[in-house]
Amino acid sequence: MRVRCDQDGINIAVRTIKNGGTIVFPTDTVYGIGCDPYNQNAIKSIYQIKKRVHSKSFPILGLSKKELLEVAIFDEKANKIADKYWPGQITLVLKLRDKKLKQILNLDDKIAVRVPNNECVLAILKKCKLIVGTSANISGSQSFKDPEECIRNISGYDLFVDGGIISSKGESTVIEIDKELKVGRKGVISEEEIMELF
Repeated sequence: MRVRCDQDGINIAVRTIKNGGTIVFPTDTVYGIGCDPYNQNAIKSIYQIKKRVHSKSFPILGLSKKELLEVAIFDEKANKIADKYWPGQITLVLKLRDKKLKQILNLDDKIAVRVPNNECVLAILKKCKLIVGTSANISGSQSFKDPEECIRNISGYDLFVDGGIISSKGESTVIEIDKELKVGRKGVISEEEIMELF
């Protein structure tokens, strides 16, 4: 099923997530695929849709830092980066707070989290608070900004929320915070820009 990113579409998306379904949705970087992070069957579906190996875990998208504080531990550096760049194109890899997610999401002691800067997905997050959010593609292949290309290349999800063509320069920068900052994936925001905060 395909819906527009209007109030009706958002309501259907929220119902789909709450009923254990999987949705494809626009973000500020690329089209993502997601579900309720506490629903193991829905997460299994996303692994199958993406043909992704189970040793690779999925990030969590949140409405704001407040929601993500419930699942991840933010230190001073993480707070600084989140306050400057969220909502936006930075994914933070932090120590896991919510141990329930450890088994469900197949995590070690860390979790990747982000607040996306896209009205459509934020409207969904307003009602769901947290969702799994990973790129809507087959693992290892390109991610999509055009809904038509995305629909042609992946299948098996329950709902496609069409937000039109996404204008972005690419994927989010992934920053792992331990004692040092480490760039896990280069993205839209440069390492130099992030380091200027410290």
